[in-house]
Parts: sequence; structure tokens; C-alpha cells
Amino acid sequence: MRNLLACLLAVSILILSSCKQSLTDSSTDLKKFLSPVDSGVQTGGVKMVEIETPKGKFKVWTKRIGNSPTMRLLLLHGGPAFTHEYFECFESFFPAEGIEIIEYDQLGSYYSDQPDDSSLWTTERFVEEVEQVRKSLGLNKDNFYVLGSSWGGILAMEYALKYQDNLKGLIISNMMASIPDYEKYNGVLRAQMRKTLVDSLQNYEARGQFKDPTYQSRVMSEYYTKHLCRLPEWPDPVLRSFKHLNEKVYVLMQGPSEFKTGGRLITWDRKADLPKIKVPTLTIGGKFDTMDPEHMKWMSTQVQNGDYLYCPNGSHLSMWDDQKTYINGVIKFIRSVDDGGFKGK
Repeated sequence: MRNLLACLLAVSILILSSCKQSLTDSSTDLKKFLSPVDSGVQTGGVKMVEIETPKGKFKVWTKRIGNSPTMRLLLLHGGPAFTHEYFECFESFFPAEGIEIIEYDQLGSYYSDQPDDSSLWTTERFVEEVEQVRKSLGLNKDNFYVLGSSWGGILAMEYALKYQDNLKGLIISNMMASIPDYEKYNGVLRAQMRKTLVDSLQNYEARGQFKDPTYQSRVMSEYYTKHLCRLPEWPDPVLRSFKHLNEKVYVLMQGPSEFKTGGRLITWDRKADLPKIKVPTLTIGGKFDTMDPEHMKWMSTQVQNGDYLYCPNGSHLSMWDDQKTYINGVIKFIRSVDDGGFKGK
């Protein structure tokens, strides 16, 4: 009996010691993940990154959450000239998985400098901006993931086509590889609306009355709430992103609205160049998206090492209206690339 008690006591001490070590290791890992990246006065992860452009130096806003040596995710917002704010839902999930996220407002967006020079608003210049941000934040091929949503997806594709040797993984969220094809799909979605509504919208558009309250109200109720974000009440981060839109940049590049394309991007098409992308790539589409989900599925077969995430309840902002599918799929992709287990389809 005495030997049995001694054995039980020894086992209990071993278990307690193991648990204590596990808790210590866990808290050490957490402390390391939450430790500041930069020294000096702490700013909650916010850093204004200086960039050089053909029109001089400006600063763009970034915010790091977490500190991972191998999984750092830079978020490229849509628009052009929306804000990082609609990505704030990522904060509820990715840090808990040990994935560092970097929110970022591109030049011209609300939290960054907003120079009034139309020559700055080109895809090529934005690509060079992303590269300068990468260098400033110390991101490299061993840790650097990019997630581009909508216009950010165009920017992500363009960046990968020029600088993919600096990337560990690429995520193209809710963006087709062709604006002309996107415009055609817009016609498919319009055809699903009642004819009287389409005729009414086209009358406003023919007169250039995109600011008319009636036109804007109908686009919101008949298009945005069905294809942009399907939640019955739009979350505050989404509303703030819309509120802070730099409309001058947006209209110049995209056109008057998500419902009516135009601007400098009107002929953008990279379908033929997708096979040049060799880094692990995830494309994301939603059933109710403004973009064609079948096209985005096809994109995953054109890159050299791709996979597709389909959000059956999602629209253009699937990270909100099909959140579980979207977030879990992105986390799974990043972890599979990180541990070397990713195999494209």
C-alpha cells in the first residue's frame, strides 16, 4: 500500500509539473506573440510608413496586431480608397491562432495622406507602395502573406506578378481577374432585377445622375444589400469604411459605384497572366458576390499552386455575411502553407 501511495504521489507530482511547464510555455508564447515589434514609445501597433512617389514623400497608416515570425498577413482593402476598417473583424480570430495581421490604409485613404494629384492613382504606383510597406515592416518570403479584397485583389495579383519572390502566400478575396468580365457579370446580376427597376436605374445613369438620392437609395436596397453585404444590419466597421471613402480616387479608378464600372481600371485584365503566379494561392468567392464565383474558382486552377474557398452564404464582403466559412478557410490555408502541407488542386 505504501509503495502504491508513493507511486501515485510521484505520478501526481509529474503531472502537476508537466501542467505547470505547459502553462509557462503557453504564457511565454503569448507574451512573445504580443510583444512590441518596434522599440520606443508604444502606439498600439500603429506605424506611419513613409513612402516615396514620383510626386514626393508621403505617409501611409499601418497597424500590426501580434508578432509572428512565420505568419504575417498584410491586408489590402478595396475601393480603391476605402479603408482597412471593414477588416477589423479579423482581429477577433487571427491573433488567437497565432497569425499576425497588419491593417493598412493605402495612400489616398482616410487614415493615410491624401495628396490631390490624379497622376498618383495608377495600379503600377500602388504596387510600388505595397513593396515599400513590405520593406518597412520587415516582411519577407519566410513570413509574408497578402490578402487582397476587391480592388485589393487586383493589387494583390499585380504585386504577385512583379514581386512574388517576396511572398509566402497569396489570397485573392472576392475579385475576378478581369474588369471586362466583371462588367459582364454585373449585367447578369442586373438581369435578375425587375425590368422597371433596371430601366429606372439606366435612366439615371444615362443622365450621369449617380448622386441623385433616389438612384443611390435604389442601388443600396436592390444591389448592395443583396450582393455587397447581406447582413440585415451592416456592422459599424463596414459603415465606417463607406463613410471614410475617398470618392475622388474611387470614381477616377473604379467608376461611380460598384453597380456601374468605369474609370482607369475599365480595361484591366490579367487572366492570361495567372499561370505566372507560382506561390501558394487561395481564391475566394461567394454565392451572392458582385463577382462571379465560378470565375474565381477558375482562377484557382490557372495559378500554378492554387485552391478555392467557396462561401455559400457570402456576398462581396463574405468575411462578414459568411464569416465562419471565410475565416476558417483563410486560417486553414495560412496554416497549411506554414507547415508545408498545402497542396493546390
